[in-house]
Amino acid sequence: MPTNHPASTPRHGAPRPAPRRRATPRRYLMCPPDHFRVTYSINPWMDPGKPVDLPLARTQWEDLRDRYRALGHTVELLTPRPDLPDMVFAANGATVVDGRVLGARFAYRERFEESAAHLSWFRAHGFTAIHEPAHVNEGEGDFAVTASYLLAGRGFRSSPLSHGEAQEFFGRPVVGLDLVDPRYYHLDTALSVLDEAGDEIMYYPDAFSPGSRAVLARLFPDALIAEEADAAALGLNAVSDGLHVLLPQAATGLFAPLRARGFEPVPMDLGELLKGGGSVKCCTQELRG
Repeated sequence: MPTNHPASTPRHGAPRPAPRRRATPRRYLMCPPDHFRVTYSINPWMDPGKPVDLPLARTQWEDLRDRYRALGHTVELLTPRPDLPDMVFAANGATVVDGRVLGARFAYRERFEESAAHLSWFRAHGFTAIHEPAHVNEGEGDFAVTASYLLAGRGFRSSPLSHGEAQEFFGRPVVGLDLVDPRYYHLDTALSVLDEAGDEIMYYPDAFSPGSRAVLARLFPDALIAEEADAAALGLNAVSDGLHVLLPQAATGLFAPLRARGFEPVPMDLGELLKGGGSVKCCTQELRG
């Protein structure tokens, strides 16, 4: 796919002095990959002909969980179900903002029952402002939260109708973004929030339609722009606490630009989970508020 970035967007975003960054404690929901396997294909990364090394997947997932805890974050655990092999990708099960929970409604029947498993967890853990959606959305797969906006992907999974539903529930302005490359089937494979409070993101422009690229360039003129090689390593499927950015270790081209902006990249190896089309962010749902 040819590159067609807005003319005003520099290669790695506009240069600026690196600010002094500060990590803030986060609360995450994760699900162990006890039953992870690839027996069907619902995105271009999934190939049932490539076997999953389950012990290695478990070790890689545990390394991510332990890294969060070592950085001072809280990790809650969702119990995996044998009939739902993709539950390890916990980010897709809901979106939580200010303690309010917008449930997911999955596009594919293979994952449909994950929605109920997530909502049961929230109800059991004291969340009361819970909305069961009428329209298809796949949680933080297609919703990204900044201080000013709720960025919302569409084109492969989530319905455009879910954007209005989310705006009404959260009371936050929703910005719809069209995804056009099937490799980047969820927003969290093409865009990552680096500093929620500062409205700071990184993204891969060629994953988006021309109009959506223009919107992103207008709203986030200083965004870090990822190159194709790093996007193809799912380098944008990352999690930031405001200082540390946990991202796939193969996305080496992002390390120096992140450091130049004052962030500390933390490379992670989730190669086995990549066989299901997910990495750091897909495994991590943030419980905000």
